[in-house]
Amino acid sequence: MNVLHIYKAYPPVVGGIEHHLRLLAEAQARRNLDVTVLVASAVGRASVQEENGVRVIRARSWGTVASTPLSPGLVGWVRRMMPDVTHLHFPYPPGELAHRLFGRGRVTIVTYHSDIVRQRWLGKLYSPLIRRLLEDSECVLATSPMYVQSSPYLRRMTKSCRVVPLGIDPRRFQSVDPQRADQIRRREGSPLVLFVGRLRYYKGVDVLIEAAPRIDARILVVGAGPMEQQWQRLAAKSSAASRIRFLGHVPDDELPLYYAAADVVVLPSSHRSEAFGQVLLEAMATGRPVVSTELGTGTSFVNQHGKTGIEVAVGDADALAEAVNALLLDPERRRRMGANGRQRVLEEFHVEQMVDRTVNVYREALMATSGPNRSK
Repeated sequence: MNVLHIYKAYPPVVGGIEHHLRLLAEAQARRNLDVTVLVASAVGRASVQEENGVRVIRARSWGTVASTPLSPGLVGWVRRMMPDVTHLHFPYPPGELAHRLFGRGRVTIVTYHSDIVRQRWLGKLYSPLIRRLLEDSECVLATSPMYVQSSPYLRRMTKSCRVVPLGIDPRRFQSVDPQRADQIRRREGSPLVLFVGRLRYYKGVDVLIEAAPRIDARILVVGAGPMEQQWQRLAAKSSAASRIRFLGHVPDDELPLYYAAADVVVLPSSHRSEAFGQVLLEAMATGRPVVSTELGTGTSFVNQHGKTGIEVAVGDADALAEAVNALLLDPERRRRMGANGRQRVLEEFHVEQMVDRTVNVYREALMATSGPNRSK
């Protein structure tokens, strides 16, 4: 089976969808699928490379507008390729438009990662194409049942949606050297509350900083991004400034150590742009309880309130502090929630389950589609 994935970026670009795309593509390649990923180049120049069994095409980029790389070179690649399955990772308007106009795959699958939240003008302009794209696709994959119910586009077409949650490889989070994790605790102090993620507007680190004076713990912020300096300045003004530390980017191979060192992991996201929350999976795979916010998205599907962690209202710093403190004061509850989270990852969010479900959708779509290759 020949599969073409289309999105705006691919690692080493850092991001949740980029990370998911690499995990899925490489796992499919290990199953002997012929996998190509087509994205825009982060450095302008075009390149074609094989990376862990995946052919990665980075088409030349002309720059970025509204967080969207503009890459006319995508069109030429889309016109030349004739995959069995074109798998679009929404939203990336230039890639979706190129496929709509010139795609030659037999079937189209769309993973609907997120609504267009911040660029509302773009969402309104793009709305007619979104509807056509979803209606004409053989299947739309949603990452959680909550997103199907809450997205203005997906809830209109529940019959053609399939829920395929994102997955992780839990092995890298379950084989952590405890001595190295203890070194982090000794260096940073304890108890330890951890945030991990790209520092974007929707991550809610400002709410965590507001809650910090009422949290009796050290707070580590792992990640980099456009809000980093602004949030560092905000933290410096806090009465808890001495207990908040920004670590910047931490290499992937070191992240499991920080999860293992933490007592509680917090994801205080503030907007629906946080569509799933893979960080929650990573914390749960390590056996750590999580505190997240109720957004009507996949975070409420991943973190089961009262079982794997605690959910609080968006933007409520008092509730966030109360939830974190409740877990810090109850080691047995932390242990129980951490064990529940680890088991939930193994049962529902393992990468191999994600690949099984995705490939089954491909096969069903191909069996249901007869005739020659066609454009969408």
